[in-house]
Amino acid sequence: MDEKRNNKPDDKDPKDEQLEQYREKNTGPGKKLTSDAGLKISNDRWSLRAGKRGPALFQDFHFYKKQSHFNRERIPEKVVHARGDGAYGEFELYKSMKHVTRAGFLQEPGCKTPVFVRFSNFIGSRGSKDTAIDIRGFATKFYTQEGNYDMLALSFAVFAVADAMKFADFVHAVKPNPITDVPQATVAHDNAWDYIANNQEIAHFIMWLMSSRGRPKSWRMMEAWPVNTFRFINEQGKSTFVRFVWKPMLGVHSLLLDEANIIGGVDPDFHRRDLHDSIKKGAYPEYELGVQLIAEEDEFKYDFDILDDTTLWPEEVVPVEIIGKLTLNRLVDNFFAEEEQSSFDPATVVPGIDFTDDPVLQGRSFAYRDTDYHRLGTGNINNIPVNQPIVETNTNQRQSDVRHRIDVDSVNYHKNSLANNTPAETPPEEGGYAHYPEKVEGHKTRERPGESFFDHFSQPRLFWNSMSPVEKQQIVETFNFHLGYVKSKSVRQQVVEMFANVDKEMATIIAGSIGVNPPTGSNVPVTKSSPALSLTNTPHYAYSQKVAVLIGNGFNGEEVTNALKVLQQYGVFIEIVSEKLGTVVGEDGTKIEVDKIFVSTYPVLYDSIYIVGGSTENEAKFHQSIMNFLNEAYKHYKPIGIASTGQSYIKKSPNNNLAGVVFAANNPDFGKDFVSAIAKQRFWDRK
Repeated sequence: MDEKRNNKPDDKDPKDEQLEQYREKNTGPGKKLTSDAGLKISNDRWSLRAGKRGPALFQDFHFYKKQSHFNRERIPEKVVHARGDGAYGEFELYKSMKHVTRAGFLQEPGCKTPVFVRFSNFIGSRGSKDTAIDIRGFATKFYTQEGNYDMLALSFAVFAVADAMKFADFVHAVKPNPITDVPQATVAHDNAWDYIANNQEIAHFIMWLMSSRGRPKSWRMMEAWPVNTFRFINEQGKSTFVRFVWKPMLGVHSLLLDEANIIGGVDPDFHRRDLHDSIKKGAYPEYELGVQLIAEEDEFKYDFDILDDTTLWPEEVVPVEIIGKLTLNRLVDNFFAEEEQSSFDPATVVPGIDFTDDPVLQGRSFAYRDTDYHRLGTGNINNIPVNQPIVETNTNQRQSDVRHRIDVDSVNYHKNSLANNTPAETPPEEGGYAHYPEKVEGHKTRERPGESFFDHFSQPRLFWNSMSPVEKQQIVETFNFHLGYVKSKSVRQQVVEMFANVDKEMATIIAGSIGVNPPTGSNVPVTKSSPALSLTNTPHYAYSQKVAVLIGNGFNGEEVTNALKVLQQYGVFIEIVSEKLGTVVGEDGTKIEVDKIFVSTYPVLYDSIYIVGGSTENEAKFHQSIMNFLNEAYKHYKPIGIASTGQSYIKKSPNNNLAGVVFAANNPDFGKDFVSAIAKQRFWDRK
């Protein structure tokens, strides 16, 4: 715990100070083992028995309490978003938004609000892999001075359903087959694609899923949207429609399909490890918060319905206004107590933020809290430390499981005279929450909210038009990967016919790969594009990119030392990889400590490699390991640095152009040239 605490900034964090009262250490000088009732334990190793070799005795209360508590250590995992991790930090407002909202934490520039953020995968169980091709959650709990505000974002700008009624069907379809309970954490199976082909409002969501957005390189490099349409309400009671977006400061970057699949096997905790390492090293994940605003009177001005969560608000049409920055700077002290017990609910809002008639939001506002009442097994969800607001709470709620609060009032109802009608209501003008008085009229109906809710393909076509050639190729490959697991030829054919509406050429190529007929239809006549959707236009930095230094003894000490210094100056993460742990020694006596050995790490875990070479006890094995790293990095278009002692590993030939390969020999600027290559991250023109 102490090591983690040292990674937080010096500024006081009111949420951190609140949590301090719950932190306890069980270990250390003078600490004695006790029961949960405080009884000192004399033997925690052997059960009580009738005779040395006899049966166990029922009266062994220590064993019973220890085992029965262990039996209850697991709580039901989340139905979706079961696998995740989280961190604390702060949100700092850049500019006042008081002209559109009365939300207190959005009033004064420079205002800092403590937060807790949970990242998660949607489909898989807690025991699945971080790098599954999936949509990610990005849930933020703002501990504001007006109470908690939960912003639940996703790594796609669009959702899979247009009405909450269909959410359970969607989840049932993408989860493992109910007969076999396989496959895990993937839509590469018949049920998922049968659902997709027969519920075509999902087309836009699937285009995002099949794109590189479905396999982020890091949570630190992932864009996220709450997808729902909310309202800002200002002091004058005026409403403005709003959608939010988190934009990572490092840009949006992704894994290749091959990388994601391999990493899922060799390091299923890849994203969690990356989050921990970056915060421990002080490379804090940072995101800017953007808002898209639409005036109430402009609700029907656009060619998309602003309440339809299967459509996005193109940034070129509705600009994103950046209003603040989120910084994650502190890890949790205990995964279960904080991350696993954290609860998020889109109905947890503050004055100035209200709901719209968005059909998905209407359902979500009920579903999340109801789910956690079941999962956490108590009505006292916000009594759990990670969920507690930092402001005073006074309620008439009582009892339920795990009630730590000792309420000493004899009155627990409203209205009353015995306690002078306290706790008292707060009028809206003094900060009490009041819903926007939207005019509602009409007949009870299950009709769709508008005609544009029937348009399933215009925006998926917009998405496709916005992709670069490399991104389009990756979308096709990802379709082929998933549909290759679908056994039903009828389902495969239906999917091809469906996505011909997005792009006929794309669907025809897919058909040729998965053994079905070319589509008979054609794509919708949409020519618009949105440059903001292509990752080609995202920022690129060398900062916090991870480089494996492949090295043995006898290296050029001055050259390698200088190169490593330059990498460190630019904030590149370095891991020294060799045949065995200990130190490697250069020809001039320079010593470098080894971090990893070849047998315990893999090339896909690094963003770049620096081949130094050298000598080891097992020369053949050492050279084979380096060639494995080289071939994988080259195949995945990654930057490669070559020391003067490593030139024998790669040479230019008619079969390659060595794009992104930087040589140190006769190059006084090798360090900076290599950093520039690392910043570029992929060399798509490599052959």
